[in-house]
Amino acid sequence: MIEHQASTIELSESNDSLEKYVRRISKCPLLSREEEFKLARRYCDHKDLEAAHKLITSNLRFVVKIALEYRYYGVKVLDLVQEGNVGLVMAVNKFNPDKGYRLISYAVWWIRACIQNYVMKTWSLVRIGTTETQRKLFYRIRKIRTEVESDRENQDQYELLASDLDVSKEDIIEMQQRVGFRDVSLDSPFDDGDDVSPLDLLRSNFPDQEEIVGREQEKTVRTREVQEALKTLSEREAFVIKHRIMTSEPLTLQEIGARFRVSRERVRQIERQALKKLKTELGKGDHGESLRVVALANAQSARAAQSPERSWSADLRTA
Repeated sequence: MIEHQASTIELSESNDSLEKYVRRISKCPLLSREEEFKLARRYCDHKDLEAAHKLITSNLRFVVKIALEYRYYGVKVLDLVQEGNVGLVMAVNKFNPDKGYRLISYAVWWIRACIQNYVMKTWSLVRIGTTETQRKLFYRIRKIRTEVESDRENQDQYELLASDLDVSKEDIIEMQQRVGFRDVSLDSPFDDGDDVSPLDLLRSNFPDQEEIVGREQEKTVRTREVQEALKTLSEREAFVIKHRIMTSEPLTLQEIGARFRVSRERVRQIERQALKKLKTELGKGDHGESLRVVALANAQSARAAQSPERSWSADLRTA
């Protein structure tokens, strides 16, 4: 049947390269059953490459016919033909002429397998068809979709289709969703005459230049306020704040207590007293967010030391 169909190939595309290729392979003569048997026997017995070449070229037109059946999957026909030719070569290598059937009858399976595998690999960056069920549904999903749309009132349509195909309802729904959407390039424009692409509509998570400048200015002002507030503390209080709060590697209460020869509880009291003074000092005027101010200074010190920053809230709980 394929042999009769291949003799009347009709190309619906205006691809010059494809048409030239078809005209060229059409000049290769078809082989009779006897000629094919002799050539196949020569290749099987003696690995005669000339015989294999004639077997391949005489069946190239059938590959084109089969490839055209997959032209609606968004892949170039010439690419499909190339993959089908690979399948034809594999079939010639494994063909046994003593079985009694023609080469193309045996090669059809190999040609379709190579083409189908290529279509599934190029369909999406996310690989599909990784299981036998998915491969079965991939090439039947168009027919399934038509049946579903024509019988929307039937609530059990998915169960009936699943039963006919020997798959689960969930497998059909999942394959419908995966095949229904294709990959989209973020750089490709929406229209041919339009420069707007999906990338232009994505919101960036990075701050713009104005926001960066504003943050730097705010950081400078608030850091200066913190430094001025620290001047109102005693030497011991300032030391505790700098080495307990404004550092990425804070000292323990025991270490500070050993330095000043006081108990851990006394260091805790000094820390609380110093924090209270800072809140009062920074709460003057229009800068009431003292917690944020001290945390900003802490973050600045942490970045300078290239260490993880210590949050103000954690220090406040410790205190």
